[in-house]
Amino acid sequence: CAATPSPCGGDQTCTDPDKGSNKLHDFECACKSDPAIKKVDGPATCDKDECSSNPCGMGQTCSDPVQTVGSIGDFTCECTNGVKATGAAATCEIDECAATPSPCGGDQTCTDPDKGSNKLHDFECACKSDPAIKKVDGPATCDKDECSSNPCGMGQTCSDPVQTVGSIGDFTCECTNGVKATGAAATCEIDECAATPSP
Repeated sequence: CAATPSPCGGDQTCTDPDKGSNKLHDFECACKSDPAIKKVDGPATCDKDECSSNPCGMGQTCSDPVQTVGSIGDFTCECTNGVKATGAAATCEIDECAATPSPCGGDQTCTDPDKGSNKLHDFECACKSDPAIKKVDGPATCDKDECSSNPCGMGQTCSDPVQTVGSIGDFTCECTNGVKATGAAATCEIDECAATPSP
């Protein structure tokens, strides 16, 4: 056991129960990770299926090659996005808000509260017009019924199509004479004296 390198390898302890006797090849190797795994006169096979203890994070795939001497810690964790790590759980998270174009759209801010964790699809979109309107893992519906604030002038009819992502400012104001404007009050007055023939 005093040989360098050790006849058992670095992940095992070497003992010689008959040290001082005339017996050769009677040393014993025991795994440091599990001392119950031993072998006389050579290295023990210490590695076992390390994936059985579920060492990878949620949503990751664990693979462990054929168990061989000295191969402890050689399991691989792989995220669904392809990120891998050997001997430990992978950090699957990517900065989803850094994507071009933004996953939230131009009228929203994107934040990733759990950046650096193993959570995927946890970014949050918040409307710039109203930050209280938010949605996780996708664009929020920022538009609301803009006619409810009465943006058109007196005597005008306001209409707002179905509220959809990115449709802020698409309401229409219409005068009784048919003049229309989108996103603002219409100018309803016309020069009645300019009519031909003159009234």
